Parts: sequence; structure tokens; C-alpha cells
Amino acid sequence: MTDRLGAVLAGAVPRVCPAAVALIAVDGSVAATAATGELVRYAGAEGTLAAERPPAGHDSIFDLASISKLFTTAVLLSLAEEGAIGLDEPVAAWIPGHDPRVTPRRLLTHTAGLPPTRRIDLELPGADASERMEAMLRTPIAHPVGGPYLYSDVGLVIAGRVAELAGGAPLDALVRARVTDVLGLPDTGYRPAALARAALLARVAATEWKPERPGPGCVRGEVHDETAYALGGVAGHAGLFATAGDLLAFGEALRQGGGGVLRRESVAEMLRDQGAEGAAFRHGLGVRIGDPAIVGPLSGAFGHSGFTGTSLVVDPARGLTVVLLTNAVHPVRGRDGIRELRHAVAGEALRLRELQPLT
Repeated sequence: MTDRLGAVLAGAVPRVCPAAVALIAVDGSVAATAATGELVRYAGAEGTLAAERPPAGHDSIFDLASISKLFTTAVLLSLAEEGAIGLDEPVAAWIPGHDPRVTPRRLLTHTAGLPPTRRIDLELPGADASERMEAMLRTPIAHPVGGPYLYSDVGLVIAGRVAELAGGAPLDALVRARVTDVLGLPDTGYRPAALARAALLARVAATEWKPERPGPGCVRGEVHDETAYALGGVAGHAGLFATAGDLLAFGEALRQGGGGVLRRESVAEMLRDQGAEGAAFRHGLGVRIGDPAIVGPLSGAFGHSGFTGTSLVVDPARGLTVVLLTNAVHPVRGRDGIRELRHAVAGEALRLRELQPLT
């Protein structure tokens, strides 16, 4: 069974991505796992092969990109359980002067009327992370509040800051205390390069060639997303790194109703269609339901994708959790085939499900 999943990945590496790791769990047990490719394949944008090309392994660490949004959501929902925030309370309660129509629920459903992105690094090239964050919080509403759906990294940046203000700690500390420590996820966190642990960094997949960043070669161990990088590497929309095993455990916690991170009723609200109009899928709180870009044949599954080439798909009805981690932006973005790879991995998960009776 693992051989079939390995063949799926091998068919995409290195054409679609230089490295790929996939895990499929059926009814909570790992049914297939595969890892292939090289964590660092290229020395620069021109495609010259790197002098050292370490192989990808099952313990390799990848930049999760927008899958980070699910962890921010979990933190916000845990704060809501404690009464520290109200999902329908104006964020102006924590960010004075903000548009009173904007609420955490609207931020998590991308219906707050905020623009998709903001290159604050280019707007404020000489500013520090805190100055840039203050500017992000003052981003004006540019579209109708309440819908239609408009995917916005800016909205999740603000959501992450609301979590910090309501939770009384930096976002990375909140994610650690409320999610990763609870679930025992040792390899999930922000800014692995800043930890200055050579053994850890050696397990991290490289991403894009960015000559504006310090250091030689492609980005490795620092967040790929430019806005998250400009905000210090920790933001509500991007910045987390993880192994496939850790991400699988997070997905399984949601599939099983919270796993000690959230109450069942909070997970149910997270996975409820929030009625955001105009999207190609249904939208819960922070999660996409039936996103055709990632679920393939697993109709009704929920999850999220990441720009770096990652995806988490959870199908409670079929008892499936599917993780795919790649570095499809290495050495440059714009590769074709990542959607097809996601669908192929989801298809293999469905095949494995059909081989086993539902429990």
C-alpha cells in the first residue's frame, strides 16, 4: 500500500516539486506513508543543482504556509471557549478604531471586506515588525463587509493579533501552549532557523530563491511568505513549519472532535457551513469544506492548502486524514501539477478506505 503512494509521489518529483512527503490515516491508523525527493535540490533560480542535496524523509519539516490559518483558528476558538473573545464581537474591542462591523467570525470566513494581501515589506522597507503590524491593523476596508467571500491574508493577520491581545501572549506562544503542547507535536513551530539547531535545520525543506533575503542560496528555515517574514516570521496567516506526522495528528484531533485542544461543540462550529457566498466551496471557521483544489474524490472533506505546495484534508464521514507536504516553490514559484498531485494522493486515500470496512 505504501508502495502505491510512493509511486504517486515519484511520478511528481522533481517535475512538480523537488521533495514530497505524504501520510494517509484510515480510522486513526496510518495506512500509507511515503517520502521522496531532495530537501535542497537547487542552488538558485536558474536551476543549477546544489552541491549537497539531502534526501527527504518521513521526519522532514516543511513550511506549511496557509495551513497555519487552521492553528490560528484553533487558538481563537479555544479563547472563545474561555470567554476571552466573542466570535461575533467587534474586533474594535481589542483594536480600538477598527471598523465595528469586523468580527472574528468574519475574519475567519474571509467576509470582512479586507484586501487579499498587503506587501507591507515594500510599503515600509525601513520599519520593524511591530511598526508593520500596526500598519496592517489599520488596513482600510476595501470591499463589502459580510460578503461575498474574498480570501484575505490581511484578515488572518488581524485575527492572529486579536488572539495575542485576548490571550495575553505572542501568537507563537499561544499556538504552542494551546495546540502543539497539548497534542505533543514536537516538530511544529515558527522560525526553525532562529532556533540555531543544526540538526533541526538539516531536516527543513528549502523553498524559493529570494535574493533580497540575507544568506546564500534558497530560503530554508524561514517563512516563505513575504508578509509573514516582514512581520517577524510569526503571523496569523502563515509561518508554521511541521512534519507530516505532526500535521496528521492535528488533523486527527479535529476529525475526532478536538483532541483536548477544543471542545466538540467548538469543532462542530468550526466545520459548520458559515454561509460565505461567492466561494468555490463551503467555508467553515478558518477551514474550507469541499475545496475542489485539494479534496479530489473526497467530496465533503474539509481542510486547507498552502502556497508552498502543502495540504491537509480531513474526511470525517470516511474516517480519513490525508497530509501532503511539498516544496513546490523551490527554486521558483509557478510550477504546474500540484493540484493533480493533491488529487492523486486523495484518490489513493479513497482506495485504501474502500479496502477496509468502516469502523
